[in-house]
Amino acid sequence: MRVGLLLYGTLDTLSGGYLYDRKLVEHLQSQGDEVEIISLPWRNYARHLGDNLLTGPLKRLKDLQVDLLLQDELNHPSLFWLNHRLQKHITYPIIAIVHHLRSSEMHPTLNKQIYRWIERYYLSTVDGFIYNSRATRQVVEKMARAESPAVVAYPGRDHLNSQISESEIIQRAHQPGPLRLLFLGNIIPRKGLHTLLKAVNRLPKEHWRLKVVGGLQVDPDYVRKVRHQIETNSLSDNIKLLGRLNEKELTAQMIRSQILVVPSTYEGFGIVYLEGMGSGLPAIACTAGGAGEIITHGQDGFLVEPGDFISLSGRINELNCNRDRLAEMSQAARQRYLIHPTWQQTGNQINSFLASVARRK
Repeated sequence: MRVGLLLYGTLDTLSGGYLYDRKLVEHLQSQGDEVEIISLPWRNYARHLGDNLLTGPLKRLKDLQVDLLLQDELNHPSLFWLNHRLQKHITYPIIAIVHHLRSSEMHPTLNKQIYRWIERYYLSTVDGFIYNSRATRQVVEKMARAESPAVVAYPGRDHLNSQISESEIIQRAHQPGPLRLLFLGNIIPRKGLHTLLKAVNRLPKEHWRLKVVGGLQVDPDYVRKVRHQIETNSLSDNIKLLGRLNEKELTAQMIRSQILVVPSTYEGFGIVYLEGMGSGLPAIACTAGGAGEIITHGQDGFLVEPGDFISLSGRINELNCNRDRLAEMSQAARQRYLIHPTWQQTGNQINSFLASVARRK
């Protein structure tokens, strides 16, 4: 097949969604498919809306020689009307890769209503969907009443492929000293680092240490607020902001840690939880979105309500005080990881879906 993929920026952007897109491209190419990347520049939401009126993107997409076009749903503000204009000129189907909807995030009410209207219109202009979770599919179908062909293809488990034995997991859980917490994700409000800081601030400082791994340049204003929160509560000795790490460094941090805590207000799937489970880390996440499709509450991690730092603090303290339970949940986390599909299996599933859609058009 000849496949186009439209996205903002470059394919090597660091995020779970871009990892998904990148792994998909790698799989398609490994199967002999040709993939052409169509990149739109990163701008703010309002300026992205202006892309719909430009002739350049429309002409490029009209002239594409492909069997189908994939669009990362993140690009919806640039495409919601452009797709409508494009449909009369093309014969190839358009497939949206939906990681999660912007309107599922926490925004001021008016903003959320605008995002919802634009996303609903965008979703009506495509011919099929690739979802990263059942939760994402349910949200889209509830909002847009989407009845087009679709597939739920979970992100694969073997991105980092951490090597750790059961005995090492048990030994790590029982190591004395402060509980070693890990936060992993870009430092943006949705990931909930401020909620985690409120939670650990309720605990004795001698009971925990926190390593924060993630990009510090995505939202500088939020990072300043986080640093202020740390300094104001005298938490600097307990917390290290490590910035972005390469895969080898990240895997080493996971193996040294004991719990992964990322209390995002919303995750369409949450590949970070799966990555942590690969190192035997119980994951603490929030109930909103698809995290519950990875984490079984009380077995291999915990789910708390978004923003509930009191419950979050209690769950961290519970595992610190009961290292036997921490060991049991750590082993369960690793077992949950091992039964999850690989990227190869996910790629095969998507490839079969795309081939079937291309034949229908």
